[in-house]
Amino acid sequence: MGNYPADLKYTKEHEWARMEGNRARVGITAYAQEQLGDVVFVELPKVGTKVSQMQPFGVVESVKAVSDLFAPLSGEVVEVNAELVKKPELVNQDPYGKGWMLVIQVSSPQEANALLTAQQYEEFLAKGGH
Repeated sequence: MGNYPADLKYTKEHEWARMEGNRARVGITAYAQEQLGDVVFVELPKVGTKVSQMQPFGVVESVKAVSDLFAPLSGEVVEVNAELVKKPELVNQDPYGKGWMLVIQVSSPQEANALLTAQQYEEFLAKGGH
């Protein structure tokens, strides 16, 4: 598996979304966690929170920076990775696996068309996108 799994969709803010039916599991990319360095704190919304595509839903704090997290898709938060409260380093160790952040019940599936494929995301990074 490369740094950018082909089955995920990506945003220019360095989030990923894995579509699971009408839900999307969301996290940050390997590139994002490399830029941040060691993640020390993740602030996530509560279950039931409504999120909007490309609007902030939380904050990730590292030894170097504090960054907003942006929702790749609109909908309602139905699951939050509570493990990250105790182990924020999972974001660095396994950004596409155990480091996932939340699951959104997607309200407008067509929004996924605005997201980048793995190839488009890699091209965006290659052009210096950040």
